[in-house]
Amino acid sequence: MSNEQELTDALCSIPWFQELESQHFEKMKEIASLREYESRQEIFKEGDKEDFMYIVLEGRVALEMFVPGRGRVRIFTAEPMDVIGWSSVTPVVRQRTASARAVLPSRLVALDSARLRLLCEQDHDLGYVVMRRLANVIASRLLVTRLQLLDMFAHSESGND
Repeated sequence: MSNEQELTDALCSIPWFQELESQHFEKMKEIASLREYESRQEIFKEGDKEDFMYIVLEGRVALEMFVPGRGRVRIFTAEPMDVIGWSSVTPVVRQRTASARAVLPSRLVALDSARLRLLCEQDHDLGYVVMRRLANVIASRLLVTRLQLLDMFAHSESGND
């Protein structure tokens, strides 16, 4: 199978891409590439310049932050079809706020963030679809973070009794 066909098949397996109009699909394919990572291999580091948004196809990816006094702390585990590095597509953030590391051998689609932002600015119909889907990702991550904080505070209070 050719690399182009492999990329097309991978993109077709992602719900984000299944409902795109054909011209939008082709534009997204132009800025996409397939990446493979071994278990424990770093994908990006906290503080790095943001250059790609990723969609996990296979495997599992840990998102970790450095916490003074505690070291690297896992804040999220991405599973197949999860999006990581999404803040690279937002208009303000240009630095990684967490590190990503493959927990299992993993295969990801990488989307060039600068080119994706440009596509969204040039084609507002595509931009609306992308930003609507990113808003759903962000909302679900905020919910997960809220639940983690509630759990953390609940445990700290019960330890004071």
